[in-house]
Amino acid sequence: MDIAVTSGAIATLLAEAAGTAPEECCGLLLGAGGRIDSAMPARNVSPRPLIRFEIDPAALLAAHKAARGGGPQVIGYYHSHPTGHPVPSPTDCEHSTGDLRIWAIIAGGQVAFWQDSEDGFLRLCYRLDDG
Repeated sequence: MDIAVTSGAIATLLAEAAGTAPEECCGLLLGAGGRIDSAMPARNVSPRPLIRFEIDPAALLAAHKAARGGGPQVIGYYHSHPTGHPVPSPTDCEHSTGDLRIWAIIAGGQVAFWQDSEDGFLRLCYRLDDG
């Protein structure tokens, strides 16, 4: 599966990862279908933000409420690996639910996209689409 991503979403992901290092950043991917229109930063409420992330539940609930009101859909999540690679970590894999949501992982100035499938995380190809 290929997805479309706006350059603004990519810029947000890279800026958030750089701005929160050495802690992990996290947030939501918003859009529709296979298109990510924006990335919405959320507070990392993990008690161990240097090595874990936990999206602020209030941000997640607010985004779902906005989507029910006609706003962009929550199609996935993002987080960074400040000292790692843009691939799912063992901890990420433990938290996989198979819900088909898209995960973006930012590391080393790169963004990689993954789909949380019943068979684990599957790498996604993406193209920039600002149209």
